Amino acid sequence: MRVLIVDTCYAAFLQAHYGRNPGLADRSYAEQWQSLMATFFGTGDAYSHNLHALGHEAHEVVVDCVPLQAAWAREHDLAGLGPEETLLRQVDDFRPDVVYLQNLHVLSDATMAALRAGGAFVAGQIASEAPPDERLRMFDLLLTSFPHFVERFEAVGVPAEYFRIGFDPRVLEHLGTPERQRDVVFVGALNGIRHRRGNRMIARAARRLPVEFWGYDLRGWPPWSPIRRRYQGEAWGLEMFRILASSRVVLNRHIGAAGDYANNMRLYETTGVGSLLVTDAKRNLADLFEPGTEIVAYRNSDDLATQVRRYLADEDARRETAAAGQRRTLREHTYEVRMRELVAILERRLR
Repeated sequence: MRVLIVDTCYAAFLQAHYGRNPGLADRSYAEQWQSLMATFFGTGDAYSHNLHALGHEAHEVVVDCVPLQAAWAREHDLAGLGPEETLLRQVDDFRPDVVYLQNLHVLSDATMAALRAGGAFVAGQIASEAPPDERLRMFDLLLTSFPHFVERFEAVGVPAEYFRIGFDPRVLEHLGTPERQRDVVFVGALNGIRHRRGNRMIARAARRLPVEFWGYDLRGWPPWSPIRRRYQGEAWGLEMFRILASSRVVLNRHIGAAGDYANNMRLYETTGVGSLLVTDAKRNLADLFEPGTEIVAYRNSDDLATQVRRYLADEDARRETAAAGQRRTLREHTYEVRMRELVAILERRLR
């Protein structure tokens, strides 16, 4: 198969990355692309890397990275095209069997219609709030790490399958053997309005725990909030992984759209680097990790504080549980495993 993966990056990450690399925007498409992938932001090139290993052709297009898309257009005598117009030319050039969107919201209706008209099989992946039904129907297949979304998508006439997130073990090559110098960290979206319920639970527990907060968007928190008082700054890609790997305990919480299901990237990122994951209890959590043996689950802020204190006090139990979680992730939850699953899904659907 030939798979063109259409991805996006957070605007704050792109601004920080290009700000740290003066002149990068003027370099070639290949140089800019490699520079972005080397950060391991999001899924990076984990899809194309592992699809190539399985004998398929694949490439990630970061459609919202304006200088990257402009470089491709320049090199193909198409200077002046916008990012989405450039994407359509990239599709013509790559001739994919599958166009795989990692963000269902990002493209305009006109671009979505053009993709479908070009004859490619258009698949999308989602682990966030779903767009309106009209947008969902623009896809030939939807994959989601939210089990409860499968039936919802099929109810509006779109084929859907459950497809989990994973971890890229190549990250470990860049981390070495980090010292566990931090007790407890939380890394993620810190917005106190959009993620009110989960972040308030973490904030309540932080009144009794030495939590360091890393991430972005502090809207909604007063100056006296432990989240604002212990905020350490933004952390993207490998920098984020280094913070996770240097921590004895990493806190996790799910967004509201996840409902009663565990699914987010921090599950696999934390266990993947060998830190102890303490996450909110969910109906399907035991299908991914064994609570109490490979990870720790909490039900409320009091339970969260109690569990973290226990594992901070018992270093042997913390190490044993974290190591078991890492073994599980490296065995079952890598992108090598996921791409084998994805190929099987796509081949079946294309037939």
